[in-house]
Amino acid sequence: MKNYDAIIIGGGACGLMCAAQAGLLGKKTLVLERNDKPGAKILISGGGRCNYTNLYTDTENFVSENPKFLNAVFNQWTVEDTVQFFENFGQIKGQEKTLGQLFPISNKAKDIVATFTNLLYDTHQDIWLNTEVLDVTKLEAGFELVVNKQGKRETLHAPKVVFASGGLPVAKLGASDFALRIAKKYDLPIIPTAPALVPLTITGKDADWYASLAGNSIFSRVYNDKISFEENILFTHWGLSGPAILQISSYWRPGETFHIDLLPKFKLEEIIKQERNTGGRRMVSQVLNDYFTKKTVEAFGKFLPLDLKIASLSKVDAKLIVDTIHKFKVKPAGDKGYDKAEVMRGGLSTEALNPKTLEVKGIPGLYFGGEAVDITGWLGGYNFQWAWAAGYAIAQDL
Repeated sequence: MKNYDAIIIGGGACGLMCAAQAGLLGKKTLVLERNDKPGAKILISGGGRCNYTNLYTDTENFVSENPKFLNAVFNQWTVEDTVQFFENFGQIKGQEKTLGQLFPISNKAKDIVATFTNLLYDTHQDIWLNTEVLDVTKLEAGFELVVNKQGKRETLHAPKVVFASGGLPVAKLGASDFALRIAKKYDLPIIPTAPALVPLTITGKDADWYASLAGNSIFSRVYNDKISFEENILFTHWGLSGPAILQISSYWRPGETFHIDLLPKFKLEEIIKQERNTGGRRMVSQVLNDYFTKKTVEAFGKFLPLDLKIASLSKVDAKLIVDTIHKFKVKPAGDKGYDKAEVMRGGLSTEALNPKTLEVKGIPGLYFGGEAVDITGWLGGYNFQWAWAAGYAIAQDL
């Protein structure tokens, strides 16, 4: 067994960056990864294209009990650092898509992973694949790890241990609550966890109505009393998905409602007024057909008087139309769970960590980064930026 400066649990975004940065500093690490290849979640992100950062990253783009905790980490590793890192070590140029999202110009997530595997090789870092960590114990000096390496039980020792093992989403990629179990073992504070950036389900009397619109995508503003997002929503056979729905899901709790403005770029009240000024001869359905697909307008027939002429609308009717389109009320039954979630909300409380090094207060040499921590980014590259920054910050202290 070699003498390692640290053992890193998890070969995902945070763990790979941590090992790479440690290697650049002349340190020796061992990465333990459950899967048969590193960066499994990176490879499937963005439909295999990997939205690896967001140009407009700010602490406000994160859900946490204490998002300001991120300042100390983001001051060390910026979006510009991410861009430069992948250009320098992976020859990856970024192309900006919607809302600051940065993708490799090659559109290949494997190029992101290759940047790390090449760098780990060049700096002589070790990585064990098909290796599951079973337990971590703090000793007087350093840590003892019990692992299952390709079916064989082994015991390892290291002065420092980094938890970069992710959270609960996508179990088929090796996701687990192992980091949280170890946190509980040492009585560290944990914020309750839940799926985030996840599609939402609709049951009951309106389920068939949503299912009838399955496949329809509408640019909308989805909002509650905390926040709003303007992006597409997607109707599905079981409820709602699409970028705006995934975003609001991080701020939604079971039993709550939120609203959808299905026509955020226009004011239906003004449109109805203009129609009245020109005689109001068109029917409600004809006016709505200017802005929605025929299938969507037909579905609105459940709520609206589509066959009435605009001139015949009462104030009550007009208000119903405006409110239905601009304040469409949604009360989800639940979400699609961790297998369909992009990330996990909650996790190890930031109160347990040194904000600069991400070392556990009171347990020298133990570090947590990435998804296991109570830092959950919006959709669009923010979670990767947190993972890279966390990996960098930890590596400086190994």
